[in-house]
Amino acid sequence: MPISPAPVLAVLVGIVHSGVYVLVRGHAGGRLPLILLAAILGAWAGDALGGRMGIDLLVIGDFRLVAASVMAWMGIGIVAVIAQLGPTRGRI
Repeated sequence: MPISPAPVLAVLVGIVHSGVYVLVRGHAGGRLPLILLAAILGAWAGDALGGRMGIDLLVIGDFRLVAASVMAWMGIGIVAVIAQLGPTRGRI
């Protein structure tokens, strides 16, 4: 049974973009697993949406890299915004 390249490439794209986010920001705190999950799911969804919308700017096989990257960053952004809006843990 052959495996589609989309899940494998979505994981790789998610890891790369999460790493870039942490490199630019300097830290991720305890949110790194959530950022990584959001980037992977965003990349996978971005590939699917890019296929439906016909966005074929940069393609690796059947995987639409530009659409996947945009959606991965949207997932990272959503996690970052929710983390800033949520309660903070301070010392008592």
